[in-house]
Amino acid sequence: MTNLFSNCSPNMSDFTCLLEWVKNFLPHSFRVQGLDQGSSWEHLSLTPLNGDAGFRQYFRLNTEPSLIAVSAPPEHENTPAFVDISLCFQQAGIPTPIIYAVDYRKGFLLLEDYGDQLLLPRLLSEQLSFEQSSFDTVNELYQAAETELLKIQQIDSNTDIFPHYDQQRLLDEMNLFPQWFVEQLLGVELQDADREILDKTFSLLAESALEQPQVVVHRDFHARNLMLLPDGAIGVIDFQDAVIGPFTYDMVSLYRDCYIRWPGDYVSQRTLGYAKKAEAMGIIPNITEAQIMRWFNLMGLQRHIKVLGIFARLWLRDGKAHYLGDLPLVIRYTMEQLSASPDLKAFQHWFEQRVLPQLSKQSWHQPWETAGD
Repeated sequence: MTNLFSNCSPNMSDFTCLLEWVKNFLPHSFRVQGLDQGSSWEHLSLTPLNGDAGFRQYFRLNTEPSLIAVSAPPEHENTPAFVDISLCFQQAGIPTPIIYAVDYRKGFLLLEDYGDQLLLPRLLSEQLSFEQSSFDTVNELYQAAETELLKIQQIDSNTDIFPHYDQQRLLDEMNLFPQWFVEQLLGVELQDADREILDKTFSLLAESALEQPQVVVHRDFHARNLMLLPDGAIGVIDFQDAVIGPFTYDMVSLYRDCYIRWPGDYVSQRTLGYAKKAEAMGIIPNITEAQIMRWFNLMGLQRHIKVLGIFARLWLRDGKAHYLGDLPLVIRYTMEQLSASPDLKAFQHWFEQRVLPQLSKQSWHQPWETAGD
């Protein structure tokens, strides 16, 4: 990996600046598709790819083998953290894209191309026949993902690389829900009594997260951030927000994925099976199944409350409308997790009285009761 600074002129567009940077720092072992080794880069081009929920922009280069160029605006994205965590993950044997060059000042990166085979489309295709199948393929895919997650959770909790997922961060995330989802998206005006219920709920969820064994947490370990590699392994991307946090957080992201839903019994089976693997590897001490599932459900509630706020903000602030279609499944998860948490009856009643009646008024509305089926 090379740390190289761009000398783009002020009047260049970001796209042109990125292309010029790539031309200057592309490793000589690569060549433009269809041209001989050592040819000039005048035929080099960048093809935009679908982005993620952040401000990063991705482009595929017409090189052999192909590469990915990334523009990650420094005012919004933490490129040094991306690089540090990538190197840490690779040292732990976790497949992440090789970083060939980086410009911290501009937020430019040149990465190995993992292709287009996300885990999600494969799981969705298997979901169509899930009830009739032996689940073998689905199990194999999740086992491959679990292999990488177990490696992540065994990484040393180095606070120079991974910040703590502390109480304030947990609360700040959940407070995106009343601000962006309840007030701005649904148009519900919150009163003092509403905020008191929310504050008590959020405090309980944060306490549950903090009492769990603390491990390295990817924070977005779901099927849109896991790649199917040619050798059958799972490649891990979008890891720059990793922290030291609750053991069950990435399990929730994986098994109660905001983009695909599995039957509750299957989720419980995978959750408890994973916990047994983690215990055998010394990641967690011996913990009862009841405690694991309580942590898992409350962690899921924290994550999905946060996600409701984030998806609303992605539309209202950033104009990313496609996340609205994922809200009904997140609401379904929220209701299911509340049903499994008797000490949150007050919040469940509040959600049923203040949130659910507003959903049918939304353009993105679909029955949450069947979302993901």
